[in-house]
Amino acid sequence: MSDLTITDVHAHILLPGLHAEVERRAPDGVRDAAALELKRNGGESLAVSGPMVGARVPKLTDVGVRLAAMDAQGIDRQWVSASPNHFYPWAPEGLAVWIASEANRLVADHVAQAPDRLTGLGLVPLQHPSRMLESLDDAVLGRGLAGVEISSFAGDVELSDERLEPFWARAAELGAVVFLHPFGCSLDERLDRFYLSNTVGQPAENAVALSHVIFSGVLDRHSGLKILAAHGGGYLPFAIGRSDRAWRVRPEAQRCEHEPSSYLRRLWFDTVVHDPAGLRHLVEVAGGSRVLLGSDFPFDMGLDDPVTEIRSAGLPEEITRRILGVNAEALLETLVKA
Repeated sequence: MSDLTITDVHAHILLPGLHAEVERRAPDGVRDAAALELKRNGGESLAVSGPMVGARVPKLTDVGVRLAAMDAQGIDRQWVSASPNHFYPWAPEGLAVWIASEANRLVADHVAQAPDRLTGLGLVPLQHPSRMLESLDDAVLGRGLAGVEISSFAGDVELSDERLEPFWARAAELGAVVFLHPFGCSLDERLDRFYLSNTVGQPAENAVALSHVIFSGVLDRHSGLKILAAHGGGYLPFAIGRSDRAWRVRPEAQRCEHEPSSYLRRLWFDTVVHDPAGLRHLVEVAGGSRVLLGSDFPFDMGLDDPVTEIRSAGLPEEITRRILGVNAEALLETLVKA
């Protein structure tokens, strides 16, 4: 497969300088966010996560360390997105726009150190829909990034919110990737033990967010939209029959033109499902051209050896090649260049 560029579309960067400045500008907001994290995750999980992330800071910040880790995994290219703790969904408008701009600059600077191996994704202030377009343009046209990363919701903004229509339209026009990666689950303290905040919370948030996109007709109105869902789309691809049933029998669920399952083939998904049978099912319901290698690098809930996991999943060779890199290249073909 020497002609194949093996690409990991789900890899993170940590921006400690950005966080320090946010803490300086809005100490109360950072403190309240930390309290919410404690409520949602529980003290036991936070006590484990702190050292886990700390040990991975070099991989998250140093390009040389990142490239060495990629070499060890057999990865030719990474799509680098901010660690979701940099979403700051509580930030007021002015600060939120500055955060997105600074994150876009820092991600662009990081990937510029190895442009033949790294592709960047920026941020937009989801909680302030009226300011998202300028941040999207800043990321793609201003900084040369391939798209932006968003959470599953922010404050009162769900992905079905009508205020997001200009953002979806602009993302489609630019051919920009919109990487859906939740941060925090609205189930809050119900998931504060056993690490349920991640094991249940992340796939639940993915399923809710994608359902908002599908049922509200976003993909009908913006057929060129390129939404890439982390964690294999969460629970939704594995329970999509229930969505189809609701669409058939409930009038309030018929805001989209077609059965919800058909929209899985208009979305893209990474391979962070931790189960070869799950990966095969994802390919079955979404199609071999809609699944891309993702590892959640370098966190402990990611895939340590993502290439081997895909190659050993029992998929046809052509689909394996697509997942390893062909699909990632195709997804960027229509991207408007800066």
